[in-house]
Amino acid sequence: MAGELTYTPRERKMVAWSAILGYAFDFYNLIVIAFLMIPIQKSLNVSQSQTGLIVAGTLAASVLGGILFGWLGDKIGRKNALLWTLLLLALGSLASALAWDFNSLLIFRIITGIGVGGEWGAGMVLLNEVWDNRRRGVGSAIVQAMSSAGTAMASIAATVALTYFDADTAWRVALGVGGLPLLLMLFVRSKMPESRLWQEFKRRESAGELPPEKLAQTTPIVEIFKGASLRYLVVGVIIAGGYIIAYQSISIFMPTLILRDLGGNLGALRAITLWFAAVSAVGMIGGGYISDAFGRRVSIIVATLIGLAGLIAIHSTSATRFPGDYMSWGLFWAYLLWGFGQASIGQFGPWFAELYPVEMRATATSTIFNIGRLIGSMAPYIVPAIIAAGLVGSLRDAMMLGIVGAAISLVFTFLLPETVGRTFAVVEKKER
Repeated sequence: MAGELTYTPRERKMVAWSAILGYAFDFYNLIVIAFLMIPIQKSLNVSQSQTGLIVAGTLAASVLGGILFGWLGDKIGRKNALLWTLLLLALGSLASALAWDFNSLLIFRIITGIGVGGEWGAGMVLLNEVWDNRRRGVGSAIVQAMSSAGTAMASIAATVALTYFDADTAWRVALGVGGLPLLLMLFVRSKMPESRLWQEFKRRESAGELPPEKLAQTTPIVEIFKGASLRYLVVGVIIAGGYIIAYQSISIFMPTLILRDLGGNLGALRAITLWFAAVSAVGMIGGGYISDAFGRRVSIIVATLIGLAGLIAIHSTSATRFPGDYMSWGLFWAYLLWGFGQASIGQFGPWFAELYPVEMRATATSTIFNIGRLIGSMAPYIVPAIIAAGLVGSLRDAMMLGIVGAAISLVFTFLLPETVGRTFAVVEKKER
C-alpha cells in the first residue's frame, strides 16, 4: 500500500508548478486593483468609498472562498477543488475587465475573490500531501514566496498598461491578465495527480473499511470544531491573525507614509516595493530551510523576532523625510529588514496541514488561514481609528499596531505541537 501512495518526481514537479503559478496569479488578482483605483474611478464614475467597498468585498469573498473550497477539497478532492477555484478566479478576472458600472465590477470582483481564497487551501494541502515530508517547509515557502512575484507582476502589468493604453483600456487590460489561470486549469487537469491519500481514504470509506470512529464522523466543517481539532483551530487562527494584523499594519500604510508624510515620489515607491518583494521572497525561502532543519516553531520565532526588529527600525527611521535617494534612506533598509522577517506565513501551510488527518485537512488548513486573514483585515480600519481617537499623534505611531499583532502571534506559537517531519497516513487520529 505504501508504494501505491507515492509519487514520481515528475508528478511532484507538476504539483509544485501548479501551486507556484496558481499562487502567483492568486496574489496578482488580489493586488493589481490597488494600482488601478484612479483610472477605474474615472472610467466607471465611481467614488473613492465605492472603490473601497470593491476591495473590501474582494477580501471578504476570499475568506468565504477559502472555507468553501477547503471543505470541497475534502469532499470532492484537492485537484477537483483546485480546478473549480482556478475557474472562478479566471472568469471573475475576465468579467471584471468587461465591467460597465460599479455594481457589475463589485459582483465580478466578489467572484474573483472567492477563487482567490480557495486557491491557497486546495493548492497548499495538495502540495504538502505530495511533497517529501522532510522538505515540506521549503516547498511551501517557495509557493508562498510567489506572493512577491504576484506583487511584482501586478506592478509591472499596471504600469505597462497605463503607459501604452488610454486609461479606460489600461485597467481592463491589467485586470484581464488575471484571467490567465484558465490556461493553468488545462495544465492542472491534464498533468497533475490527485492526492492518493485522499483517494485511498475515500475508497475505504465507501467500502466500509475505516475504523468505526472514522465512519461515525460527520462533515469536516463540523469535525474541525470537536476535540483536539478545535484547540488547534483556535490557536492557529490567533497565530495567523496576529501575523496578518502585523503585516497589514505596515504594508497597507507604507505607501501613504512615504508619499504623503515623508515627501517620497512614485518612482522611489515603486523601486522600494520591488526590493521589498524580492527580499521578502528570500526570507520566506530561508525560513523554509530553517523550518525543515529545526522545526516549524523555531522558524516562526526567528522570523517574528526579525520582523519585530524591523518594526522598531521602521518607527525610528520614519522620523526622517525622503532624502531624494531611497538607497541612502534609513527607512528603506528598515523596511527591507521587516520584509525579510515575514517568513512565518510560508510555514502556516505545512504546520496546519500536519496537525490534521486527511479527511479534514483541507477544510481545517484553509479555514484557519482564512479566518486569520479576516481578523487581520481589521488592521486597515484600526490604524486610522487609533489616530482619530487621539491615542497617537501620527501615522507612523499608529502603524506600530504591528508590534501587538506580531507579539500575539509569537506567544501563541508555543501552544501548538511541533510537527516537522511528520508522515501522513490514510487513517490518523485527531490528536496529532
